[in-house]
Amino acid sequence: MPPNTRLWLPFGLAVFVATLFGSIVQTQFNLAALQQLGASISPAVRLQTTAHDLLGFSPTLAALVIAAFIVALPLTAWAAPAGGVLRWLAFILAGALAVWLALLAANAVAPMPTLIGANRSLSGTLALMLCGSLGGLVFARFSGAARR
Repeated sequence: MPPNTRLWLPFGLAVFVATLFGSIVQTQFNLAALQQLGASISPAVRLQTTAHDLLGFSPTLAALVIAAFIVALPLTAWAAPAGGVLRWLAFILAGALAVWLALLAANAVAPMPTLIGANRSLSGTLALMLCGSLGGLVFARFSGAARR
């Protein structure tokens, strides 16, 4: 199999992980905002809302993550050292920065102030960037064998 086609599985896993955790983060930040307004949210409602958002919101977030990762991860794979801590750090940063730039771009063209509610606060933005970092780590871990 040509090397570039072997990277599709690690890429897909990276997108899946970043999207899954990003959707969960988004839901929890939205629910926390509702609680600050006085809403009472039970654990059952949290779980049900999270499941609903995994089905309904994840495709939107996945599109952003794909757009971000399709540039960032191959570029990092090309530029990063072949192994060691620097390779891992490069993918951690690439995932975080890719998500941050995707959020900036989405917010620049969205009709509302922010497309993704968690992105309204620094802590929410950092949490979403952490999800991007996890995706970057997944790509680094599973793309290593494909590079050889």
